Amino acid sequence: MSTGRIRLLVDINIHEGKFAEFEAIVKQMVAVSEQEPGTLGYHFVLSADRARCRLIEGYADQAAITAHFAGPAVQQFVPQMMQVSSPVRMEIYGDPGAKVMAMVTAFGAEIFTSWQGFDR
Repeated sequence: MSTGRIRLLVDINIHEGKFAEFEAIVKQMVAVSEQEPGTLGYHFVLSADRARCRLIEGYADQAAITAHFAGPAVQQFVPQMMQVSSPVRMEIYGDPGAKVMAMVTAFGAEIFTSWQGFDR
């Protein structure tokens, strides 16, 4: 059974001395993303030294990830985040659709299409 769900993983390096600013931006991103009905998960996990972060996202379908990318988390807060951190890897699992695909190409995202497996 295939799935329409889409997952996204982003590895981020936090600029030295910028953790407090990064944290403030992340809190706003989580707050707005939590209000999106098709966003199934949105987790920032942090390295012990607070220098690296991983963002793990999950979306119900293409419409949900497209809405997220058109919303404030990406349009307003990602540009702010880029001032205090640098993305070093982005992977998308599933088909995000043409609009999102065009946006993530600038970040060098690697797309992994569904092959075998299922969701419950």
